[in-house]
Amino acid sequence: MKTKIYYILAAFVLMMSTSCKDYLMEESKTDIDKNKYMNNAAEAENVLLGVYRNMVTDEIYGFNLSILFTMGTDISQVEGSTNENFRIIPTNSFSPNQAEIQASYAKLYNSVYNATDFIESIETKMVNYTDADKRLATIYIAEAKALRGLYYFELLRRYGHIALVTNTAMSSQPPTTFVQEDPAKVYEFIEQDLQYAVDNLPYAVDDTYRVNKSFRLSKGSALGLLAKVYATWAGSPVKDISKWEKAAKTAQILVESNKHGLLDSYEQLWKNSGAGLWNSTESLIEVSFYSPTATNGSLDPIGRIGKWNGVKATTTVDRGSNAANVKVVHTFVLDWRNYPEDLRRDISVANYQYSPTKTLYAKGATESEQVGQANDADPTKKQKEKQNYTPGKWDTEKYVPQSNKLINNDKSNINWYVLRYADVLLIYAEALNEWKQGPTTDAYTAINMVRRRGYGLPVGTASALADVPAGLDVTAFRDAVHKERAFELAFEGDRKLDLIRWGVYYETVKSTSIKLGTWWTIAGTPNYAVATPGYTTKGKHDLFPIPQREMDLATQFKQNYLW
Repeated sequence: MKTKIYYILAAFVLMMSTSCKDYLMEESKTDIDKNKYMNNAAEAENVLLGVYRNMVTDEIYGFNLSILFTMGTDISQVEGSTNENFRIIPTNSFSPNQAEIQASYAKLYNSVYNATDFIESIETKMVNYTDADKRLATIYIAEAKALRGLYYFELLRRYGHIALVTNTAMSSQPPTTFVQEDPAKVYEFIEQDLQYAVDNLPYAVDDTYRVNKSFRLSKGSALGLLAKVYATWAGSPVKDISKWEKAAKTAQILVESNKHGLLDSYEQLWKNSGAGLWNSTESLIEVSFYSPTATNGSLDPIGRIGKWNGVKATTTVDRGSNAANVKVVHTFVLDWRNYPEDLRRDISVANYQYSPTKTLYAKGATESEQVGQANDADPTKKQKEKQNYTPGKWDTEKYVPQSNKLINNDKSNINWYVLRYADVLLIYAEALNEWKQGPTTDAYTAINMVRRRGYGLPVGTASALADVPAGLDVTAFRDAVHKERAFELAFEGDRKLDLIRWGVYYETVKSTSIKLGTWWTIAGTPNYAVATPGYTTKGKHDLFPIPQREMDLATQFKQNYLW
């Protein structure tokens, strides 16, 4: 399906290309050509695949939204102790002119435009389709609306105060006429798009309509994403707590459908993503990266997964070098050591590198210490080397087979999970607790299913070892969910956004700095540049700035708080 999605569209991708007079004014170059195309469902599907394609770019999940924008939390940080070069964004020391901040903003709006353009075009064309093609066209519209909802969601939760562009005709407006919409109104538009997708997409296991359905959005994708949208809407900065009920009820539909579930093995998730394999059981939204040669430059659907956020490796190993610029915050490791039976710990955190063979950072540690990653709390065990621990989920030597051999020393074919069923289960537990102001039986069931799988136990069987203690009040259960999201979804791009919607991002950065200082016993201070005075500021870094270029053009815009 990777070949279907990313190579058949090569001939059609120019149909969805755009020039950019202004980020909000994406204008198609080839309207005349498109009028001659999309005359049946097969042609429309080829154009739809172009709407998916922006997901693989560096500006979206190829790098920025998956890796670069996600560091600077209590679980991950950028390599080094300065804010130079690529470190400026993870250390929160950038300005509204920062190129990557502008590029992702523009690419997300470009993606919104492409989705809207497709929807408008196919709605015009499908009146002449056969009945069978009309059914497919409805599914394709639902996919495009779900994609548009996703792209707007990424814009809204990062930039906060954005313009709502609902049709392609708006591209004719002068930049000075655009205004920022109330975030609640943008959420409502996202809700409408995703609800349409819920109503018109089949579950992946029931899909007898689309011949090629791997890595395509489904009813489960839309339900899971909508539940997450509601949970974010309920949190900071909008804080519409009435949406907790909707988050719970939407997640409940997905859970009770029994159309998705958890894989038996947590590690299998990373074997699948490393091998480029799609399994719709747990994968709700997944970005597929694949190119056998990487000779087509920007047209190649390849990302940096495993290269930047994987295990450090030199060119002497089978899969090429990995920069491994994402580092694990060591107090997170120490916290996880309090749960030694949790199998996810040593899958998620790597205390080794490949140079040229697998070697421990903590030189002198025994083999048993390597297997169990023991004694991390012991300050005599090379504290500086412990700051080089990296995420282990995208271990290129361990999880990438020869059949999916990596492209080069910078790019890879490893897939990226945007949304997993486990995430939805935790949203369900959280939403029930917040809505009911205390955990329900279903809330306990949802979180405990995730924890049991993490401990290698049957998800449907109670476990004194893995289960959250009974009888928790709303605050204690909330804390349990917050911790569980850190463990289950470690380094998958959720933590910073979670801390922001919980309203504790700044406080968490500061407290993490204090904890690291307490752990650190040698001269100097541990590397944690995001806490450098003058970098992370309370309230300011809950949102990115509106890019300065946009501020200069859209003169009615107001900049985000403190920017």
